[in-house]
Amino acid sequence: MYLKTNKTKYNIVVANSFSKRLMGLMGKKNINYGMLFPKCNSIHTYFMKENIDIVGLDENNEVIYKYENLDKNRIIKINNDAKKTSILEMPANSTQKIRIGTIILFNE
Repeated sequence: MYLKTNKTKYNIVVANSFSKRLMGLMGKKNINYGMLFPKCNSIHTYFMKENIDIVGLDENNEVIYKYENLDKNRIIKINNDAKKTSILEMPANSTQKIRIGTIILFNE
């Protein structure tokens, strides 16, 4: 699965296992892909090596929250039902053209 934004194609890894959800992008350098956390409404950036962009999505993949260039050692919680919310972690400054209300279309 991938997402094209800012004229760049990013592979998207779905965090669909305990270990993927636990590790996320922690400890990664030179991040060039995104991670989608389905049924998730909060993340942290402890142990991150780089800043990242965070995009919160509702059950229709509509952007309901966005934070660009999020620094390490932060906690982000989206006040939505976790069962209806997903979080997309992307490389820093990769989501500049994504706005609140945008519907994200992932390509296979």
